[in-house]
Amino acid sequence: MWRRALRAGLGVRGMATNKKKSPVPPKEVDGKTRFDLRPFDPFLIDSPTPYAYSDQSELLEYFRIMYRMRRMEIAADNLYKGQQIRGFCHLYDGQEAVAVGMDAVLTFEDPLITAYRNHCQMLSRGSNVKEILAELTGRYAGVSKGKGGSMHMYNRKNNYYGGNGIVGAQVPLGAGLAFALKYEKKANIAVTMFGDGAANQGQIAEAINMAVIWKLPILFVCENNQYGMGTSALRASATQDFYKRENYIPGLKMDGMDVLAVREGMKFAKEYAINSGPLYIEMDTYRYHGHSMSDPGVTYRSKDEINDIKKSRDPIDRVKERLIEQSWSTAEDLKAIEKEIKIEVDEAAAFSKVADAPPVETLYHHIYHETFPIRGTLLNNGTRVGFSST
Repeated sequence: MWRRALRAGLGVRGMATNKKKSPVPPKEVDGKTRFDLRPFDPFLIDSPTPYAYSDQSELLEYFRIMYRMRRMEIAADNLYKGQQIRGFCHLYDGQEAVAVGMDAVLTFEDPLITAYRNHCQMLSRGSNVKEILAELTGRYAGVSKGKGGSMHMYNRKNNYYGGNGIVGAQVPLGAGLAFALKYEKKANIAVTMFGDGAANQGQIAEAINMAVIWKLPILFVCENNQYGMGTSALRASATQDFYKRENYIPGLKMDGMDVLAVREGMKFAKEYAINSGPLYIEMDTYRYHGHSMSDPGVTYRSKDEINDIKKSRDPIDRVKERLIEQSWSTAEDLKAIEKEIKIEVDEAAAFSKVADAPPVETLYHHIYHETFPIRGTLLNNGTRVGFSST
């Protein structure tokens, strides 16, 4: 029985118990329909209610965004294999519900920072597929002017701080963003994201310790996609209950393959962080690709395992099923949307192959400040270079 629970992504705690059942909530509220969710796993706090209300327009919007993310990552896969993308490239397909569910709760006033699997966060923070794919191919039209590539996307205007290539290093930076919010007395939260592979980094424990001492408004979000760089969490971590890692910070585990579960969990978490301080979130999710494009992803796990997750827990299929079950959409309706988005992404991919490269002079941009010169920014003729407001 417990094996079936694990395959369903429930864990042993997800098995039925004899606890007293809560009253059944109404099926509809304010024109929205109730959807039952996998129960949340709380640690040192109360649990959010395991249901969500939604309607046709909301679910269709979630479907569109997640499918756009999926097609964008598939396009990136093809561009990399066609040698249009160089260097590292880490894809997010399978984990779309995390980005979209979080985005349904957070605003651009809530700072967000993540690791190098960051294309879809860039999309949710106000960019578009064209800019993102152009960045991947090193074009001037890219979100970071072609200088950041896959791992270093950034949008200061919308409080998105990347895209960071050093494993775990974004977490103390996220604590700093939360410190700034508290210092400026803003009623917002910071979110710092990392994977199960980075969860064992010492700097994460240090950042959590300081955040708890100072009661910072921050969510430490561990995207547990079950594998680090070729090693399962089962082999790499002494405990797989990441949300219970530190016994002095409350934790909450949620189904990261269900956009409604992520949304409801994040509503609860954001309110908690504003009022009570740090919270450790574990998103139970799964990546379909390997760790990076150089990793086939099937030497340490089987194709059957990947296909089983796709069939039973795919986040996009889950939204499609809800839409069809409620007679809010037909399979044909959704296929038409998929076709429309595929055309959009294909056009963006084509643009990313032919867009202009960064001008040579941009080599000197962002390396010099008017007031504080940096050694090494003088040309041979003594001319100062590099200052740019762009």
